[in-house]
Amino acid sequence: MSVELVDIASEEDDLFEHYRIVADKGQSLMRLDKFLNLHVANASRTKIQNGIEAEAVKVNGQPTKASYKVKPLDVITLSLPEPPRDTEIIPEDIPINIVYEDDVLMIVNKPAGMVVHPAYGNWTGTLINALVYHFQQLPTGRNGEGRPGLVHRIDKDTSGLLVIAKTEFAMTFLASQFADHSIERTYHALIWGEPKVDKGTVTGHIGRSVRDRRVMDVYVDGSQGKHAVTHYEVIKPMRYVSMIKCNLETGRTHQIRAHMKHIGHPIFNDPMYGGDKILRGVSSGSYKAMVEKGFSLIPGQALHAKSLGFIHPTTRQWIQFETELPENFRAILEKWENYVNSQ
Repeated sequence: MSVELVDIASEEDDLFEHYRIVADKGQSLMRLDKFLNLHVANASRTKIQNGIEAEAVKVNGQPTKASYKVKPLDVITLSLPEPPRDTEIIPEDIPINIVYEDDVLMIVNKPAGMVVHPAYGNWTGTLINALVYHFQQLPTGRNGEGRPGLVHRIDKDTSGLLVIAKTEFAMTFLASQFADHSIERTYHALIWGEPKVDKGTVTGHIGRSVRDRRVMDVYVDGSQGKHAVTHYEVIKPMRYVSMIKCNLETGRTHQIRAHMKHIGHPIFNDPMYGGDKILRGVSSGSYKAMVEKGFSLIPGQALHAKSLGFIHPTTRQWIQFETELPENFRAILEKWENYVNSQ
């Protein structure tokens, strides 16, 4: 029997446990749910059942029922939420922009500058601290705990939409869509320069830089990192910069930021990927003053998670959400448009 924890999905991997199990040649026919209860450590029957119902369990690449009889050499993959960590999360009365909420999930519009979850150097003031406080006020808090489920993340200085699961089933169901890349995520970004083509695709493995572990590098030869694909389209070229939209086929850490730098168009004011310097135009006079004013208007990279679409865990219907660009992002665009039009 081959049972292994594997890294199969995306930047959200450390929020879930991913398994790949290959049944022995001599495996006798056994119900799938019973088989998984025997071979997946520390997973309750409820968690296994939720995973099967949420189609987060696949046999030979296909979702199936709990009653399926496992056969010799069947390949079974599953993604289950990790057990809660012991770290206490302190509820904090921090305002949250809730775009949508029902019994099983919520959509929030995170501002730039807010960290998503507590970690070293940021134990308070995060979105999760705010959500724990918010859930304490809800009578529908899961098991009376009021603990929101983080399914995915966006960087501290990236603004935009996030889906939060309110039940374990919803968390598992949504995680399965992220693993299958069937979640639709569209980002808007202001980048330096004008790409040679209005529509393009950037493909290249993304992994930690050997020089700076905080930064992700692109490894075109696939020697390191994980497969990553970003589709982009120019919305508005402005000579020195361009407004683009990006659709993620995969969801790697810093994917858009690393891919845009790789093709020579870092995101405007991105300090980790070289976008916080004047990369087009002159470094003097009114142009320099205008660019530096733009830098001062936004806390980091000009990147916004604008739309989010997925299948709802309960209704099984496709739902889609969109949000406007933040006010400071719009102000930067207006400055660039005015400057280009005045030339």
